[in-house]
Amino acid sequence: MRNVFRCYEIFLQMMRLADMAKFEFRMQSILNITNQMETQSKMEYAAAQSELRRAEDYMVQLKNERVSYIEEGARLREHSLNVVDMRENTRAIEHTDDKIEAQKSVIEGAQKKVDEAREKLKEIMQRRKTYEKLKEHAFETFLEEEKSKESREVDELTSYRYEQKIKED
Repeated sequence: MRNVFRCYEIFLQMMRLADMAKFEFRMQSILNITNQMETQSKMEYAAAQSELRRAEDYMVQLKNERVSYIEEGARLREHSLNVVDMRENTRAIEHTDDKIEAQKSVIEGAQKKVDEAREKLKEIMQRRKTYEKLKEHAFETFLEEEKSKESREVDELTSYRYEQKIKED
């Protein structure tokens, strides 16, 4: 009789393990797509940041170029009064100033893209977190249901044991 009881216990444990492996989140495909969207959004954000860094680096280069032209102009005024060289230097400074102004608008555009990419990423991450919370709640519900099933099975097993014990007596 104990062998029958032991076999029944093993059978119940196997059934519980089989049921546990069957948890499936109904919105898993949506969560997967959201994860892919988040990955893509992260790459877009990184690309936008990289573009902004390049634009800022170019701005630093232009400002350094402007400083060197100003230093060159000061040297020209100190050592020679060559008007042609001074005009060329002044034009170079003005041209560099124009480039700097143009680069400011490029940087503003790049910063706007970074901000947009950041907001998009933030939104997608919130969506993913929402689906993950839903998945957690679904899993908790599943575990509660499993616990309830297990409790019923234990009750059935106890009843079975009690009936067997009564029959033996």
